[in-house]
Amino acid sequence: MTTDILIVERLGKLRARVPVLSDVTLAVAAGQRVALLGHNGAGKSTLMKIALGLTPASSGSIRIAGAAPGSAAARRATAFLPEAVSFHPKLTGREQLAFFARLAGTGTAPVPALLERVGLARAADRRVGTYSKGMRQRLGLAQVLLGRPTLALLDEPTSGLDPASRQELYAIIDEMAAQGTAVLIASHALTEVEARTDRIAILRQGRLVADDTLRNLSRKAGLPTRLRIVAREGQAERLASETGGVRINGASVEIDCAPDAKMEALRRLAAMGEQIEDIEMTPPRLEDLYRHYSQEGTA
Repeated sequence: MTTDILIVERLGKLRARVPVLSDVTLAVAAGQRVALLGHNGAGKSTLMKIALGLTPASSGSIRIAGAAPGSAAARRATAFLPEAVSFHPKLTGREQLAFFARLAGTGTAPVPALLERVGLARAADRRVGTYSKGMRQRLGLAQVLLGRPTLALLDEPTSGLDPASRQELYAIIDEMAAQGTAVLIASHALTEVEARTDRIAILRQGRLVADDTLRNLSRKAGLPTRLRIVAREGQAERLASETGGVRINGASVEIDCAPDAKMEALRRLAAMGEQIEDIEMTPPRLEDLYRHYSQEGTA
């Protein structure tokens, strides 16, 4: 049985009488990693600001570990990493993290290990003003890790990070989830969240239009699986004619299969084995699903 840490129920937000969020219902359980996707202006940051108690909701409610946003209990339970972190440029990384540790009531003992964990041990005594954007982002992640939060809200957490640092960040997120932290990640990096989250939630113009596992979203969308057939020498034209596919690069043929027709297509291709060198299967990717659910008229 899962325990929902973040519970959003029929949340609405008006700004100058214009709806920014409309009837959004979402839950993130302990140990879950949920990706929150949407175009700029879809309402992702607004939802996080309401959860943090920085702006009030116009309707509906949010609860964080049973507490109201902005309450002392909710603040203790929540850690937040904004897209553009900002620290005092004259403090060293060690001093800045120690300051946050004292504010969080955890004491400064964990600071050296956290700086090591996010790859800043060698830069710990440099002033933050000399840090690159990626280094400041990693310092922000160290702040998130203070006190093992119940809920982590991460807004574009890989902003400014190089590929190796991005992989390390998601490894840390995996560790947080394994320890029971509920993680909500707002991101545009679709390839990253596709492999490293448990569920995908998509906002479109302030409305939640999708919320499920990648596999279930793919099934509901009914998007085709692409089969690329590598033909034996001289067989590409014949394969294209018999399968109704499209020739690619002169040696391969591509066909698209509806979800319920994939196995039948594979059986048909197996019977043509003497013409085929290899078959590559590409299911719908998160980018395809995001494009589908972000379009008007889909839900």
